[in-house]
Amino acid sequence: MENTIRGGQFLVKEANCESIFTPEDFNEEQKMMKDSVKEFIEREVAPNQERFEKKDYALTETLMRKAGELGFLGVAVPENYDGLGMGFVSTMLVCDYISGVTGSLATAFGAHTGIGTMPITLYGNEEQKKKYVPKLASGEWFGAYCLTEPGAGSDANSGKTKAVLSEDGKYYSISGQKMWISNAGFANLFIVFARIEDDKNITGFILEYDKDNPNGVSFGEEEKKLGIHSSSTRQVFFNETKIPVENMLSERGNGFKIAMNALNIGRIKLAAACLDAQRRVIDNSVKYANERVQFKVPISSFEAIQYKLAEMATSAYVGEAASYRAAYDIENRINKRIAEGNTHAEAELKGVEEYAIECSLLKVACSEDIQNCSDEGIQIYGGMGFSADTPMEAAWRDARISRIYEGTNEINRMHAVGMLIKKAMKGHVDLLGPAQAVADELTGIPSFDMPDYSELFSEEKEIIKKLKKVFLMTAGSAVQKYGPELESHQQLLLASADILIEIYMAESGVLRAEKNAKRFGEDSQKEQIAMAKLYLYNAVEKITQKAKEGIISFAEGDEQKMMLMGLKRFTKYQQYPNVAALRKEIAEKLISENKYCF
Repeated sequence: MENTIRGGQFLVKEANCESIFTPEDFNEEQKMMKDSVKEFIEREVAPNQERFEKKDYALTETLMRKAGELGFLGVAVPENYDGLGMGFVSTMLVCDYISGVTGSLATAFGAHTGIGTMPITLYGNEEQKKKYVPKLASGEWFGAYCLTEPGAGSDANSGKTKAVLSEDGKYYSISGQKMWISNAGFANLFIVFARIEDDKNITGFILEYDKDNPNGVSFGEEEKKLGIHSSSTRQVFFNETKIPVENMLSERGNGFKIAMNALNIGRIKLAAACLDAQRRVIDNSVKYANERVQFKVPISSFEAIQYKLAEMATSAYVGEAASYRAAYDIENRINKRIAEGNTHAEAELKGVEEYAIECSLLKVACSEDIQNCSDEGIQIYGGMGFSADTPMEAAWRDARISRIYEGTNEINRMHAVGMLIKKAMKGHVDLLGPAQAVADELTGIPSFDMPDYSELFSEEKEIIKKLKKVFLMTAGSAVQKYGPELESHQQLLLASADILIEIYMAESGVLRAEKNAKRFGEDSQKEQIAMAKLYLYNAVEKITQKAKEGIISFAEGDEQKMMLMGLKRFTKYQQYPNVAALRKEIAEKLISENKYCF
C-alpha cells in the first residue's frame, strides 16, 4: 500500500494502523531470510561468545566471510552487481537478526554493508560499481570507511587529510590520519575522505589496499575499547598514498554529502541492530529470574523484578514497531521513485533522505533502549550480572558504543529538530498552520464534552494527537522567539527532540498493537495492547517533563502560564491506565513463556 505520510509528517498527520508495516507482516521470503540468519547466528556465533570478548579479530573476519558466502552481505546490493537486491525492509531484517549476540560482529557487518559498500553502490559510476561491489557483496573483499580524524568527529567536514593531484593528472596523493576505523585490520577497500586544495567540502575516494604493497598506508595498533572487543578498530595513516583519478567517488567536493547520506542509512540500520540485542538480553533475564531462587521462591515472582522485565519488553516491542514502520515507509518511497524513472541509486538515496528525521529519532531511541535494557539485565542478575562469566556484562559494554557512532545521540537529536524546521520552511511539512491552530486553541474556551472512548485505543490515539500539539506549542513558540538563533539554544533542541521521539515511538507501538488486535483478535494480543498502553503512559510523563522544562526556560509571565495550562490540558487522560496491572500482565506472559515472546 502506498505510503502517504512523508518524512516528518507524522507530527501533523494521523496514520492509520492498516497503512503501517509491522514484524507480523513479514512475507514468506522475509521469514525464510530471518530463519537463515538466526540459524547462522545460533550455529556459528552464539557458541563463541567468550572468544569475542578475548579480542579474536580472526573469528570476526571468518564469520564475515561465511556471512558473505550465505548472501547476507549482499542483501541490499542490486542483482546486477551480484547482490540479492532485496527491499529495504529485508535489509533491516538481516541487520536486526545478525546483530544480537555480539556487538563485534554487528559493528563489522554494519561498517562493511553500510558505510563500506553503500557509498559505492549509491555514488559510484558504473565502472566503479562493476569493479568493486560484487567483491564486497560476496565477502571476497571487506570494506572500511575513513572519515573521522583526531580533530574531526561530529564536525566531519573539518578534516585535515589532503589530496594533491599529481603533475601528470593521473592520481591523487593522500596524506593524513584517520581514527576509529572499523574493519581496518582486515579491509581490502577503504572509502577515504580528503580535501583537495582549499575546497569548502571534502571529497570521497576509493582506495584498494594490498598488504604486500601498502602504498603509504600504515595502521595503529588495535584500539583498547570498553566493548565490541573483537571488532577491528585502528587508526589509519596515509603518507602520499596514490589513488588513481578514476577512483574519485562521485564529484569533487561531494564527500560531505556522501558522508551525511551514508549516515542516514547507517542510523536506521543501527536502530535495527539494537533490536535483537534487546530480545536476547530479555531472554537471558527472564530465564535467570525464573531459575534464581531467593526466600524460597524464584525472583521472577517479585514485582520489583516483574517491573523491570515488563519495561524492557515494552521498549523492545515498540522499538520493533517504529523501526519496521519507518523501513516500510522508506521502501515505499524508493519504489515510488523507481516507478517514476529514477535509478536504483537515486531512488534509495532520496528515499532514505526523505525519512532522515525518523532515522535520527530511531537511532537515538533504540540505542538508549538497549543500554537501559542491558543495565536492567545486570540488575536482575545482581552480583552475577557484574561478572564476565555471565552475558550481561558484555551486553552492557557492547551497547555503550551505540549512543556514539553514526553521529552521537546529542547530534542526532539536534539534527532531527533542525531537519524538521528546514522541511517546514521548504513547505514539505506544514508546521505553521497546525502550530497556529494550537495557539488559537490555547486562547479559546476548552470543550467540556466527554468523548466516547469505548473502542480499543480510542483514548490513546486522542492523547497522541494532543502530544503532537505539545510539540507544536513548545517548538512553535521557541522558533517564533529565537528564529535562526534557535540552533544555539541546544537544551531547547534536545528537549524538543525527546518530545518528537516519544511521539513517534508511542504512536508506532499503538498502531502495531491495534493492527494485530484487529486481525488476530484482542484476546490473543492482550499483552501487546498492555505494552502499547504502558509505553504511551511513560511517554506522556516524559513529554510533560521535557515540555515544562522548555516552557519555563523561554516563556515568561502570562505566556508561560497559558502554555503550562495548555500542557496540563494536552497531557491529561480521561481514564488513566493502571500501570502496575499492565506491567504485571506483560511480565507474567514473559515469565510463563520463559523468553521474549512477542
